Amino acid sequence: MRVLITGGAGFIGSHLADAYIARGDEVFALDDLSTGSIDNIRHLRAHPRFHYTIESVHHGPTVAELVDQCDVVFHLAAAVGVRLIVESPVRTIETNVHGTEVVLAKANKKKKKVLIASTSEVYGLSDQVPFREDGNLVLGPTSRGRWSYACSKAIDEFLALAYWRERKLPTVIVRLFNTVGPRQTGQYGMVVPTFIKQALTGRPITIHGSGDQSRCFAEVGDVVSALVALMDHPAAVGEVFNIGSSEEVTVRALAERVKSMTGSASEIVSIPYEQAYGEGFEDMPRRVPDIGKVNRLIGYSPTKSLDQILQSVIDFFRDAP
Repeated sequence: MRVLITGGAGFIGSHLADAYIARGDEVFALDDLSTGSIDNIRHLRAHPRFHYTIESVHHGPTVAELVDQCDVVFHLAAAVGVRLIVESPVRTIETNVHGTEVVLAKANKKKKKVLIASTSEVYGLSDQVPFREDGNLVLGPTSRGRWSYACSKAIDEFLALAYWRERKLPTVIVRLFNTVGPRQTGQYGMVVPTFIKQALTGRPITIHGSGDQSRCFAEVGDVVSALVALMDHPAAVGEVFNIGSSEEVTVRALAERVKSMTGSASEIVSIPYEQAYGEGFEDMPRRVPDIGKVNRLIGYSPTKSLDQILQSVIDFFRDAP
């Protein structure tokens, strides 16, 4: 199979490329390197079944040419990370909405199956925990830029489902919950690599808010296996799936665990949200997925515990040059 991955030099995209290359398929990666990195795919560049193009997903002719060469499309290119969302809301909205418009329009011409990567952020302030795919999405006011990302990804979902219902373009939507693993950067606010780098360098481990907010972390290899299985499964078309872990941990407990596992002397420090992200920032108190739907279809269940995930990331940063 010939696979196109937009955002193919990103954290998840590069691991997805690894999986398809290992399976014997041919991979075409598209990335403008705005948040991805050539380092993530350096080990693949000489492989005869790996091809990469450095260009924006907004560039229609490039996307059209790559779509024509491939059998399926994974659309992972997006503005990611809380810090980027808060600091660059225009870029966030335009990247997410227009990029998805381009990919779906080009894929539709040849009816190539598309998987759209969405996010747990779309559940917003919902208190219906654990979150189900058919649950209500509860977003904050438009005056809070924090919610522009969630809204833009929700529009991506609406558009992908509309292409399926109206134009019979086979689309699959996945809502990813805090995917973690080697190659992930903390540059845009991702909490696990941030905590680990702070701990390994002896800097304060910085918690935003009280630290009582809870999250669930899924290992990138588990997530990639689910993406591949969903792309292969005909019954996934036209559906939305949560992919993540149900092992819930507070951010403060996560910081304490990172400190213990690294043997760090770092102090754990709380920083008000206003100081970290500006006035009026809102956060979700809990973000826990119901993963029953994806389990029933493809048998997905996380294979790695939080401690195993953290250890793999700690080892990655310790071994990094």
